[in-house]
Amino acid sequence: MAYPPIQVKPALNTSSFIDQRRERFFLFALAGIQFTHILDFMIMMPLGPEFIKAFDINAHQFGFLLSSYTFSAAIAGIFATYYVDRFERRQMLLSLYACFIVATLACGLAPSYETLFVARAFAGAFGGILGSLVQTIVADSIPFERRGKALGIVMAAFSVSTVAGVPLSLFLAHHITELGWRAPFIFIALISLVILYLGYRNIPKIAGHLDHVHEGSRLSQIFRILTVHNHIRAFVFMALIMITGFSVIPYIALYLTSNVGIDNSYISLIYLCGGVATLMSSRFIGHMADQYGKVKVFKVLAVVSLIPLLVTTNLPVTPLWLVLINSTAFFILVSGRMIPAMAMVSQVVENKIRGTFMSLVGSVQMMASGIATVLAGMVVTIGADGKMEHYNLVGYGAAFCGLMTIWLVGYIHSDNKKT
Repeated sequence: MAYPPIQVKPALNTSSFIDQRRERFFLFALAGIQFTHILDFMIMMPLGPEFIKAFDINAHQFGFLLSSYTFSAAIAGIFATYYVDRFERRQMLLSLYACFIVATLACGLAPSYETLFVARAFAGAFGGILGSLVQTIVADSIPFERRGKALGIVMAAFSVSTVAGVPLSLFLAHHITELGWRAPFIFIALISLVILYLGYRNIPKIAGHLDHVHEGSRLSQIFRILTVHNHIRAFVFMALIMITGFSVIPYIALYLTSNVGIDNSYISLIYLCGGVATLMSSRFIGHMADQYGKVKVFKVLAVVSLIPLLVTTNLPVTPLWLVLINSTAFFILVSGRMIPAMAMVSQVVENKIRGTFMSLVGSVQMMASGIATVLAGMVVTIGADGKMEHYNLVGYGAAFCGLMTIWLVGYIHSDNKKT
């Protein structure tokens, strides 16, 4: 039985849209916030050997250290639904960002594995809410006709963190011997202080959602948001997008080095090329989504992305230049799907409950990515010859989830003609 399409609610207070002349500085501040909390998450993975050596822990314990951030972010996103629409957006964003800076600095000063674990959990809690809140503010402040491009600018922060943030952080960790692994976290905290000031100067007060009366208890309001059929389909849609990517991405480096014959020294080059390409393509994808419609652009990206996804999980021994072509296409297309997807999902609800809804979306994303990584880890194995086995099965499962998003997106569209 076919479900009726999701109907998009128009913004209830268009006066909250900011002046286009200030829009560039506004988006730059938001992109800076995204850059720092994404870098704070990403820098943990390449620092794994340093943590294992410094704290005398095993790989399993390091995995717990990574998951403390992700699952804490998911749980915090759920708790955030209780208050995110009850406060003015700018005040909440800057307050949470200040707490994130303190938590990141605490990571850099942690004297033991246990204290670092706790500090990472707090960083994840604040960082997870920040990600959803930034997207909510873009949806509240930028008209739907330009929202794809705006989200493309903000989401380019992921690419910048890959291209510049991670290499620079690793350089500091390896060359400031007095600090070692602590240097990247202190660096992120210092950069975040500058961005906090830019946000204070350039992010306007956003309070249009406060004009609406919230009826009933907060728990009943959240329950209603969770149980609306339109919202459930949006949650499932975002979960499938995350599963498609994060069942494959965490194991790319291991597969390339153990099965494809790529030397470990070239892994940074692969991520660098992917990051540069994504940085250049994100704004273009956002512009195309605004011009030709979010649904149409998403479907094209989702279909085409299945090619490098399946190639990645089935690669035999391959020359580096071919691996670079495929991996770069993978990063462009898999991450590019998120731009039209987030533009559509952000417009599913009225702006008076958008903060709550987007916090729940963020929690779904974090939880789905964590579950995808765990499930994929249960499928893949390391053979006696040191090669990864059954990665192709992970790819087939990811492709199936990708096909499901192509079907489900047909029920997530706007009354707007260009959607």
